[in-house]
Amino acid sequence: MATAAPVTIPTEPIGSIPRPVNLIERIAKGDSEDPCLDPLYEDAIRETIEQFEATGSPVVTDGEQRKYHNFCTYCVHGLPNTAPDGFIIPFRDGHTRRLSRLTSGPFRYRRYADGYLDVAMRYAHVPVKQAVISPSALSLMYPAESIPNYSREQFIDDLLNEHETEIRRCLKKGAHKVQVDFTEGRLAVKIDPSGNLLNSFIDLNNLALSRFSAEERRRIGVHTCPGNDFDSTHSADVDYAELLPSLFELKACNFYIAMAGERDRGHALKIIQKYRKSDQRVFVGVTAPADPRIETAEEVRDMVLEAADYIPVEHLGTTDDCGFSPFCDDTSTSRETAFAKIRARVLGTKLAEKLIGSEL
Repeated sequence: MATAAPVTIPTEPIGSIPRPVNLIERIAKGDSEDPCLDPLYEDAIRETIEQFEATGSPVVTDGEQRKYHNFCTYCVHGLPNTAPDGFIIPFRDGHTRRLSRLTSGPFRYRRYADGYLDVAMRYAHVPVKQAVISPSALSLMYPAESIPNYSREQFIDDLLNEHETEIRRCLKKGAHKVQVDFTEGRLAVKIDPSGNLLNSFIDLNNLALSRFSAEERRRIGVHTCPGNDFDSTHSADVDYAELLPSLFELKACNFYIAMAGERDRGHALKIIQKYRKSDQRVFVGVTAPADPRIETAEEVRDMVLEAADYIPVEHLGTTDDCGFSPFCDDTSTSRETAFAKIRARVLGTKLAEKLIGSEL
């Protein structure tokens, strides 16, 4: 009798890890791009990858140590044709974050994420993934009123070109996956319950994804979550039923979906089961960065087993619900806690692999 092949459930991080306090303090005193900070950035990236690999992580990131000031505006931070009074992101605890506002054309990235990948790959001994921001998030930079001599249509064309360029550069550098951060998906439903804003986001992101071949899209994924900043969310009160059916219309092959922090995971998993396309892999969140409690490997194992009741194991993966520090000054979660949760994710996924494999 032929021996069954071992079950493999891939596990990947989302992106950010809390920055070292000394790095945050130094940046607060001056320019985040001061060349004098380069050694601090380098040390933070090297130490982050070392700690990632010490958890047994088969895939790592650079922890977004150099993504100042956040996961969303890293590519446009410092552009001379922007102002700081852009779109406001309200969080449940009452604090807000704000995006940049475009003041004139043309729209261009100031930096591409493959530059972060260059440094990470110098230190990593395992595959490195790279997160990039979605076109839909950056589309919020264009103001409600038209910009003179620079139409919204021109802006969208420039935006799509820049996004495509960034992803292609990351793929060419050898990124294991390129993850498109789409945390604004759930927020869009909260802002506009009619679904029109969400649908416009899906359409825009599909225009970008359609620029890539089927083979390239196998290395592209989309991440969605209700946000995480100072252990608070911006849209956890939005029912996943309002987001997930549209999410799976995106022309991506990998989806990273926050799940550990959900009040009713079974409800969300049933929706995933119904709307997931046959070529789409779902990485379910099994650790909650906004929760200071560290999950046990056994709890992670049980979440994976629960998900396997709804998602075929060959299309299942695990991840963290969100980055641990998407905004650079957030130290509400320590580096030690973040890596302890990641270790639980890795070990718990392995426990689930063995148990599922023994039952086949």
